[in-house]
Amino acid sequence: MPSPFPGMDPYLENSSMWPDFHNRLIVAIADEISAQVRPRYYVAIEKRVYLSEPHTPDSFRIPDVSVLGASTNGDVSDDSEISATEVARNTAVAVRVPLPEEVREGYLEVREVGSDYLITAIEVLSPSNKRPGRGRQMYEDKRMELLGTWTNLVEIDLLRAGQPMRIISNGIHSDYRILVTRGGRSRAMLYPFGVRQSIPKFSVPLRRGDHDEPMVDIGGLLPGIYDRAGYDLMLNYAEDAVPPLSDADAEWADNLLKARSLR
Repeated sequence: MPSPFPGMDPYLENSSMWPDFHNRLIVAIADEISAQVRPRYYVAIEKRVYLSEPHTPDSFRIPDVSVLGASTNGDVSDDSEISATEVARNTAVAVRVPLPEEVREGYLEVREVGSDYLITAIEVLSPSNKRPGRGRQMYEDKRMELLGTWTNLVEIDLLRAGQPMRIISNGIHSDYRILVTRGGRSRAMLYPFGVRQSIPKFSVPLRRGDHDEPMVDIGGLLPGIYDRAGYDLMLNYAEDAVPPLSDADAEWADNLLKARSLR
C-alpha cells in the first residue's frame, strides 16, 4: 500500500522512523542519479560519524541531583531529589551526566571519473542538523566551506521541526524545502513546499557548461521506498503525526486518512 499523502509523509518524520527512512532515501537518490551521470561521473555514498550531546524531549525531566538512599528493606533508590541540607549530611551523592550519542549521517558526493574531483554534494538534513548543538555546527561549517568553493550543493530538508538552514530570502516559510546551489554563485534555486503538496523535481548541477544534468524525483522514489520498507505495516495513522501538524494541516490530514479508511 502506498503512502496516503500526496508528497512527503509527515509520519516518517517521527524520530523512531527517520533514521531508517533517511538511509533508504540516500541510497534511492544515489541509484537514481548514478544511471544518469555515467560514464563521466560516479556517485559515492559517504558517512560522517560524531559524538553529540543527547537530545532530551521536553516531556522528559531528569533531576539535577539524586541520592542513593537505603529503603526499609535494604533496596537502593536513585531517583529521589534531595535538599542542600541532606547533601551536607551524606558523603556520596548520585548524579546523572549526559552520555554522548553516536550520530551517523549519510550524504552523497558526485565525483568526476578519473580526477575524483568533487563536483556536487547532496545532503538530506537530519534532526541533529536543525537543532542547536554539535551536529548543526558541524554541518554549518561544512556548508559554509562548500559555498565558498566551486562545488555545487543540493540540500534536501524533509523535516518540519527545527530551525531551517539560513538563506537570504524575502521571508519564505514552508514545511519543507530543497535548495540547489551552483558553485561560486550567491544566487540559488529554492523549492519550498508544504505537507499538502507533491515534492518538486529538481536537477542536480554538474560541471559548469555540462547541460546534461540528472533529474531527481523524490516523489517518484517514495512509493518504492515505502513498499520495500513496509512502512504501511509500521506507521500508525490512527495517531497524530509526530512532530504535530498545524491545526489546519491536522484537520486536512484527518479527512485524508479517514477517506482512505486509515482512521
